Amino acid sequence: METPPTDRLLVDMHGAAAMLSLSRRKIQQLQALGELRPIRVGRSVRFAVDELRAWVARQVEAAR
Repeated sequence: METPPTDRLLVDMHGAAAMLSLSRRKIQQLQALGELRPIRVGRSVRFAVDELRAWVARQVEAAR
């Protein structure tokens, strides 16, 4: 699976999983737990790239 370009503002579930090197199932779990907040555009679910970066930053801080 190809990593989406980082110049995008929003990515779909596949793109979020690729960017975070996680499975789609893990992304769904994080979404259900409220750790990742999706943006709904009609019936489409997208994730803000900034939200994904913020999640990574929180994980780094928690690991310290």
